[in-house]
Amino acid sequence: MTFRAPVRDIAFALKTVGHSALVERAFPDLDEDTVQAVLEAAGAFADNELAPLNRRGDLEGARYENGKVTAAPGFAAAYKAFAEQGWNSLTADPLFGGQGLPKAMELAVFEMAHAANMAFALCPMLTQAAIEALTLHGTERQKRLVLPKLVSGEWTGAMVLTEPQAGSDLAALTTRAEPDGEGGYRLHGQKIFITWGDHDATDNIIHLVLARTPDAPPGVKGISLFLTSKYELKDDGSLGSRNDFRPGSIEHKLGIHASPTCVMLYEGAKAELVGELGQGLAHMFVMMNAARVQVGVQGVGIAERAFQQALAFAQERRQGRAVWSADYPAAIYDHPDVRRTLMLMKAKIEAARGICLTTGVLADLAHRAEDEDERAAAKARQELLTPIAKAWSTDVGVEVASAGVQIHGGMGFIEETGAAQHYRDARIAPIYEGTNGIQAADLVGRKVRMNGGETMRGLCAEMMLSAQALADSPGLAPVGRRLAEGVAALERATDWLLGADNGAALAASVPYLKLAGDVVGGWILGRLAIAADGSDEPWLQAKGALARLYAAQVLSTAPGAADGLGEGWDELEQTPAALLAG
Repeated sequence: MTFRAPVRDIAFALKTVGHSALVERAFPDLDEDTVQAVLEAAGAFADNELAPLNRRGDLEGARYENGKVTAAPGFAAAYKAFAEQGWNSLTADPLFGGQGLPKAMELAVFEMAHAANMAFALCPMLTQAAIEALTLHGTERQKRLVLPKLVSGEWTGAMVLTEPQAGSDLAALTTRAEPDGEGGYRLHGQKIFITWGDHDATDNIIHLVLARTPDAPPGVKGISLFLTSKYELKDDGSLGSRNDFRPGSIEHKLGIHASPTCVMLYEGAKAELVGELGQGLAHMFVMMNAARVQVGVQGVGIAERAFQQALAFAQERRQGRAVWSADYPAAIYDHPDVRRTLMLMKAKIEAARGICLTTGVLADLAHRAEDEDERAAAKARQELLTPIAKAWSTDVGVEVASAGVQIHGGMGFIEETGAAQHYRDARIAPIYEGTNGIQAADLVGRKVRMNGGETMRGLCAEMMLSAQALADSPGLAPVGRRLAEGVAALERATDWLLGADNGAALAASVPYLKLAGDVVGGWILGRLAIAADGSDEPWLQAKGALARLYAAQVLSTAPGAADGLGEGWDELEQTPAALLAG
């Protein structure tokens, strides 16, 4: 089916969740016309250049032959156009050739790219993360030679962490960085699951690699971050000979077939230290956190793509009699449960989009607000929302893509319709960049406990104010009531969590994150509904309908979820695997 980037919905969401804050406190020259023009141009690129390559990329995929990786058909040319049109440089520092636009706008643009072609967008997504890491921690040489090329998109960046024995537990990595006697290092080791680790779309690829020096202590304190280039970097900015690392193979995956996931072999590759010795994991977390919010946006994008296809199919497919139609056979959209499913899909997409964009706005304010206290408060809330943006939004991506298959019925299980591809592609997002279980552990173990829980309490207080505003609107009063109940439930759950022992808190972490995401998502939908209230435009009138359905179907479950949060965890500790095996 034809994909249409949801420019109108994205622009409305961005305006509602933070445009005024960005203009008033961080980007005074950012007017709505500029935002609209950027989003429309990005939408046109996604519609016309990226979406048509999506299905062929899934069918043919990237190729590995004779030690080299070739991008899926059409991808190299599309990437060149992406870079030439400036989409790679949106938020980078103008000092290095960037446009200096807000992070929230980058996320809005990349949502459309992920929706149009998730496998393609993974490549520039990781380059954005590399740019952020080098901007903060790179040496002057790296900033001079590497950053302008990454910002322009002439080169791409790859994040290189995982090893066969060291997935989420990076303390177990063994890749070695041996001093070369000339101020640099030589890398030795094998890395796996390296997204776009090799390809033919650009002349050069920069790898940011976690490794250990010979005298490094065990554990995370012995990890350092290194930059190694596919072709050696000369001091004048030109490229030298091929460096000593190569792809050993690419993985055969469930989805994102056009994204080459490489096994990389480092065989004495020349490398440079990034930042300080022993601080590699802290430096890499700049890149990882940037990628985590982008992966949340991936969840939104793939959900949007699956929803659009399901909605079109539901309007075209005719089966049986429907209570809301005199036609026979009726469009399946007129069957009540099909319509309920589609509306709930749309509501969750808009909630997840708002959470991700809000996190982006907070990132901008944390860097650009003039007041130090405001920067600190924005940073704390950004850190609180990041695991929710990543985990809740990617779970929404899988849920919506699965519902899209269901709407298609048997046709959805057939590859030719394309609905199955969205489900297959979506399934990776809750896994990489820190599984959603790890995001939940981070939320309850670190983020909620910040400032003694005051950051979460402050968010709850703000959400309660929105609930009161909704209650004052005749058409949105049910949303306000349900949101108030949801916020109260989240407050109870947070109080329990802050007093729980570590085992119980970790056991409850995923349910707690889901509860937090459900409530924050309801808050987002309520704000969208208030902003649209009274409009004569049908698409804006639908915002209230979506908020009411979400309140009834999702927010209504929050009190029960909070009440059950502290129960049943003793059984987890006391139940051996043999008992489960029967």
